[in-house]
Amino acid sequence: MSATQIDAYQRYSFSAVSGSHQILHDVYYRGEGAPIVLIQELPGIGQETLRLADKFIDAGFSVYLPHLFGPIGKTSMVGNMTRVLCLRREFSVFSSGKSSPIVDWLRALCRKVRDDTQAAGVGVIGMCLTGNFAISLMGDDSVLAAVASQPSMPFHSQDALHMSADEIASTRQRIDSTGAMLAFRFAGDPMCTAKKFNSIDRQFNDGQQRIDLQTLPGRGHSVLTLDFVDEAGHPTREALDTVLAYFVRQLKHV
Repeated sequence: MSATQIDAYQRYSFSAVSGSHQILHDVYYRGEGAPIVLIQELPGIGQETLRLADKFIDAGFSVYLPHLFGPIGKTSMVGNMTRVLCLRREFSVFSSGKSSPIVDWLRALCRKVRDDTQAAGVGVIGMCLTGNFAISLMGDDSVLAAVASQPSMPFHSQDALHMSADEIASTRQRIDSTGAMLAFRFAGDPMCTAKKFNSIDRQFNDGQQRIDLQTLPGRGHSVLTLDFVDEAGHPTREALDTVLAYFVRQLKHV
């Protein structure tokens, strides 16, 4: 099944300040209903990400796709890694104990989407490079639901988190009032390892499950996109069904 291409989306440019820097990116959006901010992973906004957006739109959500780097409509792993390393004012891929500056821009975007749609709050999905961003964003009062799929940063330190102590505290507090968020990884994923999930578990699940950490069998990486198999009973399809049910519960029943 072919994906709905980006020219079917509406687009606007959104600017926000992070620290002393102004960050500007385009945002593509389509659909009606409760809003979901779908943050691209490192390979880019390829056909797999557009098909994922279709799943949410078909389920009665609106999808907002911030375009952070790279081409649209195809993937470019090596090219996008080079682009991200050049965007040092926005991405700090090797930092532990703090998040990338782009998270401030994404937080402002979530607030704009909530206000523009007059929704109670938005849903967020971060994947791979942006997986940790979803955990940070869950700490904002504009976000009612968040999914961290294969959160990988910082890449060089799997037992560390790409977020500050203040972000951890605000996310814990927010989850206590909204309910647990979701996180996914493959068992054999070398970029999001068991150490990463153990680190998340230590920081958030001390006697209370704030992040529901789900490990799928196999050696894939991109649970919802490049390694997704749209077959009943497949672990990735079951993961997507879990995400859809979670967003319905958190965003439509408020």
